[in-house]
Amino acid sequence: MVIPEDLHYTKEHEWVRVEGSKATVGITDYAQDALGDVVFVDLPSVGNAVIADASMAEVESTKSVSTIYAPLAGTVTSVNDLLSTEPQHINSDPYGNGWLCTLDLDDPASVTDLLSATDYRQLIDGPNQ
Repeated sequence: MVIPEDLHYTKEHEWVRVEGSKATVGITDYAQDALGDVVFVDLPSVGNAVIADASMAEVESTKSVSTIYAPLAGTVTSVNDLLSTEPQHINSDPYGNGWLCTLDLDDPASVTDLLSATDYRQLIDGPNQ
């Protein structure tokens, strides 16, 4: 399972790459693997304000529909339009071409509330690993 060290993570399996007051958001390799083949993505609209831990998008796979939660509060500044025609990038490249959206963060310091790669690895491996 790929867990890049330079990202931050949520307990709901979203990843966040923060650069200053901007954040790129996607779902983790673990999440895409659990979902199976992604067939549709409902992304937020540019300009939408999102609230940390509130629903902001949905990913539909051959197995189920999963809600994507905003990892941090902010305003959506861009979405990955590639996913509207090629949602499989979430499966093949979750940390690259499979990103979902970017946010202009309300409080960039709130990133400290997220999990580190080590903490996220412990979450998915469980306490007995």
